[in-house]
Order: sequence, then structure tokens, then C-alpha cells
Amino acid sequence: MSGSQRYIVMRVSEAHQLKDGSHQKASDPDFGKTVKDLPRSVLLLLKNPTFIFLCLAGATEATLIAGMSTFGPKFLESQFSLSASEAATFFGYLVVPAGGGGTFLGGFLVNKFKLRCSGIIKLCLLCTMFSLLAIFVFFIHCPNMPMAGVTQMYDGSALPGGHLNLTGACNAQCGCLQETYSPVCGTDDIMYYSPCHAGCKRVSENLRNGKKVYHECSCVDKNLLPGSGKAEAGKCTSSCVKKPLLLCFMFVVILFTFLSSIPALTATLRCVSDRQRSFALGIQWIVVRTLGGIPGPIAFGSMIDKSCLLWQDQCGEQGSCYIYQNSAMSRYTLVAGLVYKVLGTTFFIVACLLYKPPPAESAPGSSDASENGTSDLQEHKPSLPAEEDI
Repeated sequence: MSGSQRYIVMRVSEAHQLKDGSHQKASDPDFGKTVKDLPRSVLLLLKNPTFIFLCLAGATEATLIAGMSTFGPKFLESQFSLSASEAATFFGYLVVPAGGGGTFLGGFLVNKFKLRCSGIIKLCLLCTMFSLLAIFVFFIHCPNMPMAGVTQMYDGSALPGGHLNLTGACNAQCGCLQETYSPVCGTDDIMYYSPCHAGCKRVSENLRNGKKVYHECSCVDKNLLPGSGKAEAGKCTSSCVKKPLLLCFMFVVILFTFLSSIPALTATLRCVSDRQRSFALGIQWIVVRTLGGIPGPIAFGSMIDKSCLLWQDQCGEQGSCYIYQNSAMSRYTLVAGLVYKVLGTTFFIVACLLYKPPPAESAPGSSDASENGTSDLQEHKPSLPAEEDI
């Protein structure tokens, strides 16, 4: 852009200062114009500890974001006994305002308080610590809705852990197939694997909500209500009193995780020289995607799968998980979240401690200067090009 070179020269540099002074090579006007400068540029970035640890911190945050975005709906579906579509919609209501608002607020805070590079890293550290504290909410969990043959016997007695028995005296003659998973909720507030496993013989449609209603279900306790022995398609509704608290703290975790994203990006651009900014951003995203975005869902998936109670059976092979144990799912999610949040906090602390600003940053009157070079622009205002030229 017209006048950009003069603007870059006048702006106060915040690039990390290397002890051997090799960072000054990047200030050469001819640096980076040929492929021969590529190895030297990579070496300069590798010798920049602030850049390296900001990349690692971004990778840990990306791991958490990728894992939660993939398995967040599954977590809500299991905890609150929702359908897959309801859980995905519910999770969207959390992520859109929390993620979008956090991203906007992060950039606003950097601009509002005119933070320097060290101040931006401290802001990222503060956000990570807040989300680290909020993630302890996963100690809270909602109890599983009782399911016949999975969490309890058909006669209401407890089912030993790790055992699965979907066949009882009430459905032994039905010849039910385990491949057909279609949960129904009986009038006794117990879920059944399918209408067949509930021993149902007739079906009709509920005119109010359009759901199928099954009648003459031999496995449903008829002693609770006169004329019972019915079941409705879908899972039983959970009445978990901890639901508002869990959702509130999940909102806080998502908000502060995204709030640090723009400040971390800004700190990355500022801790390297102007001529290395584009290249540094490319290297950072390679690190973030390789160490964060790709292994994130894999790590969270392997942790959450440990809490599965009922697996899909596809021709003798294990498929996806139908039912999770909520307490174990919360515990494993907490462990995975804590590991990555602690790592992210550590990386931001190290980046803050190792950052060495240029001498100009500590000069009198330069602490109030922002990336826009406010103080410098005021001193050299007559020499700046016209606003329309910029």
C-alpha cells in the first residue's frame, strides 16, 4: 500500500531480541527475496523462544478446541439424555455466542488498552488460567437414565458392572436383534434398547408430538400406573438439577479459550521482525494443525471411549458407542482438558519469561505506544502521507 514502508520504519519494533544479534539480518531490505534465505529465516524463527512457545501454546489450545467441537455434542447428549440432533443444536447455542464473542472481545481488549507484546502474552496467560479453573466443572455430572439390560436388570435389580444382558424373561420369546438399536422410554421411566426388547406388541402415533407410542409392552412395569405398559420412541427425559451449572461453566471455558486466540495471534506477529511475519504465521499454523488440530479429536476420542457401556455390534465387529457412563465420561473429559490447559498455561508463562523486547520498548514514553505507533505518528505527523494515500 502507498506509504506503508514509511509506516513500518516509523513503527516501534517489538521483535524478540536474540543474544547473538542475528535477528538484525531480517531487517535487511533484500532479506527474504530469494529461496536461499528460506533456511536462514527458519533458523531465525527456531532461535526465537517466544515464537516457539506461542506456537506450542496455540497447538494445545487448538487440541482442546478440536476435541471439544468434535465430542462436545456427544457429551451433552449423554449427560442430558438428548437426541443427537438436539445435542448438536444445544452445543451450537453455546459455541456461537461464546466462541464468536470471545474472539471479538480478545481483539477489542488488545486495541482498547493498547497492549504491547509482553502485555498481550500476559492477557493470554490470564485467559488460559481462567478457563483452567472453569474446566474443573467436569467434576459435576448428571446420573445415567436407567436402561434395562445395560445399567439394571429387567426386574429392576442392579446389573453387575461390565456385564450386558439385553434378554429377560419378558422378551425371551420375541427374538430381538442387537443390531437394531432404537431406544424407547417406558412409562416406568426406564429406557429399553428397542421396542422389541421392551416386549411391545402394538404401535400407534402420538398426535401431539408425532412420536410413535408402543402398547402392551410386557417388560414395562404395569404396577406403577393403571393402563401402563406403554413406551414412547426416544430417550427418557433427564431432570438433572446440575444442568444449568454445567452449561454455565462450559460457556466460560469456551469463552476464555477463544478470547485468547486473537491476542495470541497478535503476539506472534509482534515478536518477529516485519519481514518474517507472513512466514512465521505459516510456520505457526503448520505447528498448530500438526500438533493440535489433527491429534485433538483422536486424543479426546480415545479418552471418552473408555467410558462406553454399550457398543454397536456390526456383524461381530465393534462400531460406535450407544451408551456412555456419565460419571466416567466427565472424569476422562476433565483429565484431558486439564492436561492441555496446564500445558497451555505453562507455554504462555515460558513465552512471557523468555521474551526480550528491544531497547526502544523500555525508553521513556514508549510504553503507551501501540502497534499503530501512536507516539511516533504524533511526533512525525507532518511527514506522513495523506490519509487517502494510506
